[in-house]
Amino acid sequence: MQNLAKGKISILLFFTLFFFAGNLGAQKKDKLIVGIVVDQMCYEYLYRFQHHFTKGGFNKFLLHGTNCRNTNYNYVPTYTGPGHASIYTGTTPSNHGIVGNQWYDAETAKMVNCVGDGSVQSIGVNSKHGKASPHRLKTYTISDQLKLTYPTAKVISVSIKDRGAILPGGHLSDGTYWFDYLSGKFITSSYYKEQLPIWIHEFNKNHNADTYLKDWTLLYPEANYNSIDDSPYELLLDGKSKATFPYTFKPGDYSNFVVTPAANTLLTDLALTAIDFEELGADAQTDLLCISYSTPDIAGHSFGPYSLEIEDMYARLDLEIAKLLTALDKKVGKHNYKIFITADHAVVPVPQQLIDKKLPGGYLPMYLNLETLKKSVQEKYGATLILTEANQNIYLNHSQIDSLQLDKKAVQEYIASEIRKWKEVKAVYTEKELINAQFSNGDWGDMIVKGYDQKRSGEIIFITHPGFLPIHNETELSGTSHGSAFNYDTHVPLLWYGAGIKHKDVFDPIQIIDIAPTLTHLLYLQRSGAMTGKPIKEILEK
Repeated sequence: MQNLAKGKISILLFFTLFFFAGNLGAQKKDKLIVGIVVDQMCYEYLYRFQHHFTKGGFNKFLLHGTNCRNTNYNYVPTYTGPGHASIYTGTTPSNHGIVGNQWYDAETAKMVNCVGDGSVQSIGVNSKHGKASPHRLKTYTISDQLKLTYPTAKVISVSIKDRGAILPGGHLSDGTYWFDYLSGKFITSSYYKEQLPIWIHEFNKNHNADTYLKDWTLLYPEANYNSIDDSPYELLLDGKSKATFPYTFKPGDYSNFVVTPAANTLLTDLALTAIDFEELGADAQTDLLCISYSTPDIAGHSFGPYSLEIEDMYARLDLEIAKLLTALDKKVGKHNYKIFITADHAVVPVPQQLIDKKLPGGYLPMYLNLETLKKSVQEKYGATLILTEANQNIYLNHSQIDSLQLDKKAVQEYIASEIRKWKEVKAVYTEKELINAQFSNGDWGDMIVKGYDQKRSGEIIFITHPGFLPIHNETELSGTSHGSAFNYDTHVPLLWYGAGIKHKDVFDPIQIIDIAPTLTHLLYLQRSGAMTGKPIKEILEK
């Protein structure tokens, strides 16, 4: 009898240990991961504008999350398309193929948009802005890997810009939506769906841009801001004689609407509606929500990083982040999600402002220099061999070079030698140098190689000196842009918050392509496609 009792106890003990061992081995998954990309956000904005931030917005990340303070882009060009693609593929344009927002396509002999796709139709409204898809993305994203591995996982991606939604959502998303500038509504393309979901139709009906299009006034008293309002370095919006507050808009003025913080609010509300109707984070399988706030970039080009408009933009964006976090706590649960915030690039100070402050910087007048270059090539070779310039890439006429039986390498080197004479230019590289790259990791040539695709990039690529901005007409002397290899464009925020994320500052170098490999481990996935980044250990350590 005692032996029988002992046997029962042993069996019970065995199954108890087996049960606990199984549970100890199982990993608790997040219900939802949210990725936020702020289009054109400098690292310093976190601190320069922090006195405006509430405790529930950016400060929640800064005071309770992990702040990767030394995060940089490791390639050029630093534009929106390449940035979003690199964040979510975990690799550089040399692998994912998105070498710019647009580039010259040799097969069609015209410029192409990085997500433009004439083979698909606009869904939601009949609009040219709906002809878009990820078909030019050469590898797949972490969102694709999630859907490939777990088909029941949901991936939703939203943005004002088409590329800001399409590239993070990847090829397999359950819903990718962007803003149509003609109708003021959110749309998708036939690449994804044959018709919009009912909830998007209802959102467009009740939350279209007209319901958000209000005067833009300062959030706080002007004395609370460090920037000045009446600046000579800003572009004027339509109907304005001065780039000063307040900004008043007419109904249906969607091109100006997307310059205002109200467009951020519209996008946040779309994301929150998606959480509800797509039931994100509602089951045991981790879902992914991608949000890209485009408006800071649209406004940043016009006003520059030291403008009152940008300071107010981020004071108001903080409220959107706080609203999103509050909703996630309520809808998904405080301990059931993780969220990261980063940027697709930063921005150069307005070059004229640098000039006036006697700092290095200025403008490279491409519209003049390119004509001079073409004439020089014409005189030497007796033919127009340069097709166009885009993103500081020079594209050559191969058929003309072949018909004249010219040495391609010699032609490239001659053009490179002429560009080196431009005082604004720091370095020039030919196709031969980039293909046979012998650059040290991290130097300018290496950054160009990582952003280079032989079929999509030009035959000659050049970079300017720091602080210089290529312009293509005389009207570009106000406002600013980005795209360079320098820190003002490459150094961006990277903040993490949520379940299991520790409060710490990380100063070790992190590359933008390290985000997707980190998500790989948070989502328990295989490394995807052409991923070359490495996981951020400080995020994964228990």
